[in-house]
Amino acid sequence: MFAFGDTYKGGHARHGHAHPRIRTLGTALREARIDARFGLRELSRRIGTNPALVSNWELGQRIPALEDVAGILGALGIVGEEKQRILQLARGTAEPGWVARGKQSDPDHLGGLLACERAATSVVEWQPLVVPGLLQIPDYARALFLGDGLPLKDAERQAEIRMMRRPLIVGPGAVPCEVLLGEAAVRNPVGGPATMARQLRFLADLMATSAKLTVRVVPAYSGGHSGLAGRFCVYSVEIGDPIVYFEHQHAGAFLLDEGVDTYRGIAERIRAMSLNCRESAAFVQNTAHYFREISQGNDPDEPRITFS
Repeated sequence: MFAFGDTYKGGHARHGHAHPRIRTLGTALREARIDARFGLRELSRRIGTNPALVSNWELGQRIPALEDVAGILGALGIVGEEKQRILQLARGTAEPGWVARGKQSDPDHLGGLLACERAATSVVEWQPLVVPGLLQIPDYARALFLGDGLPLKDAERQAEIRMMRRPLIVGPGAVPCEVLLGEAAVRNPVGGPATMARQLRFLADLMATSAKLTVRVVPAYSGGHSGLAGRFCVYSVEIGDPIVYFEHQHAGAFLLDEGVDTYRGIAERIRAMSLNCRESAAFVQNTAHYFREISQGNDPDEPRITFS
């Protein structure tokens, strides 16, 4: 199973391969070794290589051949579905893109997402319908996961992981992050009015205090841009081409080829239709007040987008 605390320390790798599949493979190999209670030296001796090379494989800094991965799994006694999962990761490391099957909470999908975040030097995200995961409070995240069918215990664990990912946007390890947020994401009362009021107050505080975070609201009537096809996130990295991530209901897609420029262009067109930072902050604050009033049994007027 994916062990978040073993792989994400709040910092961001600036070297080695940025390909999320390679990093996810390295994490899987490391976790398999730790679960089997093998040290690096013992495993290296068993497969006939040096510990530094195995360490590089686990860190995603070098790519193991398929036969090397098979040898590691044999030495560790990994069999069945887990063996096939790791071998499948190893088979596709040379491909320019990757589709990680399963919901975002599944190990490979989540591992690929965290690999992007660790390698990122800047982030641009378009979210038309929900507040992005990095900006969510626990109650909001939990409501989304419960609505997606996760049991309560798993929903709470995934909400916790989202909170632990926040060093990407706040603190000394933060990188520049621009969020283009659809008006519907601000108005949609995920978890009920009280939860939404807290979520939007938290978002407003982040917008006011985070030096690296920019949030721009995109009015619902600014239709016609190609972002209507769905949400995406562009991770710029220090080494290699940017990575585009798409979250779907039961899969995550990672694009690393020349098509990335298309999504940068889409982000630029969405940005041109968005409110400025001051207008966006005012709308978020007004909508937070609206939901708080509803949660207290009052009947306030719906907030409107205003231009400064």
